[in-house]
Amino acid sequence: MQLLGVPTGGCIVVESADEIDTALDSFEPPWVVKRDVLAAGKGVTVTSERRQAAEALSFGLESDGFVLLEEYLSGEEASVLVMMDESGYVCLPPSQDHKRVGEGDTGSNTGGMGAYAPAPVATPAVLQRVVDEVVVPMHHHLRNQKTPYRGCLYLGLMISSEGAPGVIEFNVRFGDPETQVTVPLISSDFAELLLACAEGRVSETEVEFHTHSAATVVLASEGYPASSAIGRVISGSEVSLEEGEISGFVHYAGAGFDEGGNLVSSGGRVLAATGVAPDLRSAVGAAYEVMESIQLEGSHYRSDIAYRAL
Repeated sequence: MQLLGVPTGGCIVVESADEIDTALDSFEPPWVVKRDVLAAGKGVTVTSERRQAAEALSFGLESDGFVLLEEYLSGEEASVLVMMDESGYVCLPPSQDHKRVGEGDTGSNTGGMGAYAPAPVATPAVLQRVVDEVVVPMHHHLRNQKTPYRGCLYLGLMISSEGAPGVIEFNVRFGDPETQVTVPLISSDFAELLLACAEGRVSETEVEFHTHSAATVVLASEGYPASSAIGRVISGSEVSLEEGEISGFVHYAGAGFDEGGNLVSSGGRVLAATGVAPDLRSAVGAAYEVMESIQLEGSHYRSDIAYRAL
């Protein structure tokens, strides 16, 4: 990103315990500690406590051999999923997810407790800056690799109070739970878009979107994110909602069947209840209406998804 001039926070690679204090002195708190591994969405520690930051750095060093310390970017988060190949790119509707386990975005980081789209923080002006400052340089770089990138480039962004985007992370995959609220807003043939991307002809594909909003609420197992109670029976999840232009349905994640054929929890984030409607408030309402029909002992979910936009 530094090479391409893509806006992001400063970063230090910490490779030994002797470097921890100097690295922490390089940035003002809060500090952002990132492990460069697959960590189920929980590989980041954000803290204003120096000792906690130092412990996170030490843990990363012991586990992985090196760890990243990054500058904290303030503002409001947004995500943009970009389908791209060497021929072109298509930006899906911007979304915002809720990483923290507790109401009002408090508590521990998770893989995502819910999301909604389109996210109002990503105004047309902000989206244009995202395209100009992030998507275009990244696409130019990736299309010119020996093996051009074909797939979904996930942009995790922080939007400042001035509307300036900064990159928090890239993922080369669809995001969860952002996908649950962006894909339902595609009105054209999604399979055709995927095929076009795989064959390097995204620029030839007409992609159209609904003018609706979508929201999804994640149901988590007891103890999540610290631990997960698994093997517990899930009931009521076959529910769906169809009322005119309003719909609600379930996306399954950490769920499976036991030996008796019962649907049971098998992970931390068990399922997501998703609503789609002409306006965001109705979409959120549909998601919670579906969620309230589902029973799982000890489970929990946030009751304030999309609160920033409502």
